[in-house]
Amino acid sequence: METSTYIFLQHYWWFLVSLLGGLLVFLLFVQGGQSLLFQVGKTENQQKMLLNSTGRKWEFTFTTLVTFGGAFFASFPLFYSTSFGGAYWVWMLILLCFVLQAVSYEYQAKKGNLLGKKTYQVFLIINGIVAPLLIGTAVGTFFTGADFQVNKEHLTDLSMPIISTWMNPLHGLEAALNIWNLFLGLALVYLSRVLGLLYYINNIDDAEIYATCHRRMKKESSGFLIFFLIFVFYLFVADGFAVNPDTQEVYKETGKYLHNFLAMPGVLLVFLAGVVLVLFGIGKTILKEGYRRGIWFAGIGTILTVLALLLCVGWNNTPYYPSNVDLQSSLTIANSCSSPFTLKVMSFVSILIPFVLAYIFYAWRAIDLRGINRNDLEHDSHMY
Repeated sequence: METSTYIFLQHYWWFLVSLLGGLLVFLLFVQGGQSLLFQVGKTENQQKMLLNSTGRKWEFTFTTLVTFGGAFFASFPLFYSTSFGGAYWVWMLILLCFVLQAVSYEYQAKKGNLLGKKTYQVFLIINGIVAPLLIGTAVGTFFTGADFQVNKEHLTDLSMPIISTWMNPLHGLEAALNIWNLFLGLALVYLSRVLGLLYYINNIDDAEIYATCHRRMKKESSGFLIFFLIFVFYLFVADGFAVNPDTQEVYKETGKYLHNFLAMPGVLLVFLAGVVLVLFGIGKTILKEGYRRGIWFAGIGTILTVLALLLCVGWNNTPYYPSNVDLQSSLTIANSCSSPFTLKVMSFVSILIPFVLAYIFYAWRAIDLRGINRNDLEHDSHMY
C-alpha cells in the first residue's frame, strides 16, 4: 500500500475514533441526569419519571463506550495495550461505574431486592458523577501526558514480550492529581448535568420538573463554563507536544494546540461552531420560557466540540498520548496504528456506520415518540 494511502487511513480512523468520542460525551447526559435525581425529583413520582427518562437511554451510552474502546483497540492497538494495560485502575473504575448503572436499573424496582431501592438509586448517582469525572481526567492525559515507556525491541524477548511499561504505581489514578486533568473532568461532570437537565426538559411532560430543571440550569451551566474555559485557556497557552515529520522526534512546543487550530482552520471552525451551539442551546433554554429543544443544539454542539478537540490532539504531527517519562515513547497515529491491511479492511466495514446511526435514530425516535408524564406511572408495565 502506498505511503499516502496509509497516512490517509491513519487520519481517517482517528477521525472516526474522535467522532465516537464526541457521541459518547453527548450521551453522558444519562449520567448527568442520574446525578440530579434527588435534586430535581422532589417526590417519589417525580424521581420515577426521571429514572424512566434516562432509563430508556442508558444502553446507548454503554454501547457507545464499548464501540469507542473497540474502535480504538482495532485501529490504534498500541494505545490500547499501553493505557488499558498500564492505567488499568482508572479504566476498571469507569467500567465498574457502568456495571453499577446496569445493575441499578435492572434490580431497583424488583420486589425483595436485598439492598433496597434507595441504595440502587445512590449507585446511579455515583455513576452519574464518578464516570464523567474519570473519563474527563483520562482524556485530559491526551493533552498533559502520562507516565509510561515504550520499547518495541522487547517484542523479541520471548520470555516477556511486553513493550509498554507503566512507570507510576497508581496505574492511572495519578491523572486525577493533575489539576488540568481534574478541570477537564469537572467540566465534563457539569456538562453532563447540563445536558441531563436539557434532556429532562425535552422528554418529561411535567410542569414541576420543568420548573426545577429551568432553575438549576444557571448553576450547572455556570460550573461547566468556568471549568471548560479554564481548561481551554490552559490548552492554548501551555506547552504542547509536537513531532518532527522528518525525524519523528517528539519535542515540547509552547502553544502547540493553538497552533494546530490555526494550521487547520476547518477543525477550528468545527470547534467554534460546536461551542456556539452549546451556548445557544443553554442560553435559549434559560432565556425563553417554555423552550424545550435546547438538548438538540447543545447535543450537536457537544459532539462537534469534542470531535474538534480530539482532532487537534491527533492530527498535524501531534502525539495524542504523550509520555512524561520518555518523550520519544509518546504515541502518535503513525507509530501506534494497525497494519495497512487491517486499516483498509476496517475502512470497508466502516461503510456500515451510517446504517447503524440511522437505526439508532429510528430506535431513539420510537422510544421518545411520546414524552413521559404522570399517567405513565400507572399504565406502563415496563417502568423502572
